[in-house]
Amino acid sequence: MAQTAPAAEALPVVETSDLHKSFGTLEVLKGISFRACEGEVISLIGSSGSGKSTLLRCINMLEIPDSGTVRIDNETIKLRGEGQRRQIADEEQIRRIRSELGMVFQSFNLWAHMTILQNVMEVPIIVQKRDRAEVEQEALAMLAKVGIREKADAYPNQLSGGQQQRAAIARALCINPRVMLFDEPTSALDPELEVEVLRVIKILADEGRTMILVTHDMEFARSVSDRVIFLHQGLIEEQGTPEEVFTATKSARLKQFLNAASHEQEATEQAF
Repeated sequence: MAQTAPAAEALPVVETSDLHKSFGTLEVLKGISFRACEGEVISLIGSSGSGKSTLLRCINMLEIPDSGTVRIDNETIKLRGEGQRRQIADEEQIRRIRSELGMVFQSFNLWAHMTILQNVMEVPIIVQKRDRAEVEQEALAMLAKVGIREKADAYPNQLSGGQQQRAAIARALCINPRVMLFDEPTSALDPELEVEVLRVIKILADEGRTMILVTHDMEFARSVSDRVIFLHQGLIEEQGTPEEVFTATKSARLKQFLNAASHEQEATEQAF
């Protein structure tokens, strides 16, 4: 598990209040409020379609919530309009805030025409306007941290899926983010490659980084999280410490989900 959860009075780094999000007539988020404090690791779990990834994408405004607010370091992201016509109101603000949120996606999203080192350096140089020599030194250090320093001059198609995802993590780290957001970072990987990536994320959690991650791996969520949030049909059905969620489960829906996840994990292990 990561470090002990912050005290209740600690100021949140990320806070959402009554978030709603629909796609057409499909309401995906139905009023989500939660907070992540400094150094806290939160895992979002739930079945497909429960709203986990949409919630994560609303935090950095890759999806614009129809209503509700998102605050980063006590600063409310400015939006205008109503409902599905809502838009970002201050482009400069959102660029600045996004530069403090490192996001790792299901797909690696590396630029194919750039080397791994160039991929990692691009945002700090172009967006954050940092010194190239300083960024290169830091980028190499981040590639070493995730275990692929020797791949700095390779191109994405020369790396395995696990190596590409570790490069994506290094890229997110190189912007010195206040928060790391992980959206099912191992879902596209074979089990052997998945272990590589989970090991890196565990190291980051042990360093005390603030992280919010969507994961299908219940054992990993149990081991790495300070708090686990179970989403069901667009609402928070249950949340608590890993011990509370996985051992002292209260919700019948959560018990059903955990049983199904356990059977799926057993089937995967037997297949390999």
